[in-house]
Amino acid sequence: MINSKAIGYITANYAGTEASKLIENRPVASLPFMGRYRLIDFPLSNMTNAGIRTVGLVMPGNWRSISDHVGHGKDWMLDRKSGGLFCMPGNPYGTTKRGMRFLLRDIISNRELFERATTPYVVMMGANIIFNMDLDEIIDAHERSGVGVTMVYVKAERHHDDASRLIIGDAGRVQSIEAGCEYGDNKFIDCFVINRELLLDIINNYANADYLDFFEAIAGDFARIDVCSYEYKGLAIGIFGERSYYQRSMELLTPDVFDQLFQKDRPIRTKAHDAAPAKYYAGSNAQNSFISAGCKIYGTVRNSILSRGVIVESGANVSNSIIMFSCVIKRGARVENAILDKNNVIPENTEYRGTPDAILVMGKGARH
Repeated sequence: MINSKAIGYITANYAGTEASKLIENRPVASLPFMGRYRLIDFPLSNMTNAGIRTVGLVMPGNWRSISDHVGHGKDWMLDRKSGGLFCMPGNPYGTTKRGMRFLLRDIISNRELFERATTPYVVMMGANIIFNMDLDEIIDAHERSGVGVTMVYVKAERHHDDASRLIIGDAGRVQSIEAGCEYGDNKFIDCFVINRELLLDIINNYANADYLDFFEAIAGDFARIDVCSYEYKGLAIGIFGERSYYQRSMELLTPDVFDQLFQKDRPIRTKAHDAAPAKYYAGSNAQNSFISAGCKIYGTVRNSILSRGVIVESGANVSNSIIMFSCVIKRGARVENAILDKNNVIPENTEYRGTPDAILVMGKGARH
């Protein structure tokens, strides 16, 4: 199925709202998630599951990890002669605020994507709020409404959320967008549909404000442009820093929560890797964990998420932790309440332990 109504635009060219060792050398969009995925997999999968076969991906300056992961888009059915995945250059952040997702300068400099399209709509998404949504429903609702822009939101389930909130008036019209969410607010999930011709008009009319976020630039014209809202009733997970990354990952170890994000009829696709299944040796013990292919488990793993190629040696114990690619937990070592980035080696008979309120985070490739 090819969606004849919309093309896609995904931005990966933005910094996180918090500094972190996890994104010192990679963009937010390529952050590993649930062992085998990266955050970029979710917007790509949402679009391809809806039949969108032309997708522009705006790359950050530190683009290499995203490029290595997505390639030509084959794993998302985007390696096509007509349409396909277009990896487009992003602009330097300059004086823009951290966390600004839809930089108008990027949209303007990649206007050719929108000019060449023949579809009436563009679906635009970020990468650090992830969900598994039927985009066809959003596109159809936008078409029926006859408005210029439809912004998708959920009801915020937590206090002190770093997402933006929508102020919504009569008939679902968006009056403004503000930073920060509290419980019950209308949390914008960085997904919206816009009429392609309107987008081209905005590109032409707002060039002098290209240093702003898209919605900051058009804030004074919400009523004229006719910006509407759509409430999504499913699960939307925001990753804004180490704490939210850890907490949201741990919540997905609960099957009911996991099943809301990973659905058989709308699979989340990722880069294929030829790796043997995880192997559990005599004396090993694994409980309530997500353990990826290529892992070798000799010791104990509880309530944890392990990426490909992790080795937990005999007598080692991993609990309540996220262990990324190719880490080795040596014999007798203990790791608890921690996030270990890839290629870490934990020495024998040592303890690396955080607390639920102060997670221990180790950057890439440390040897201790």
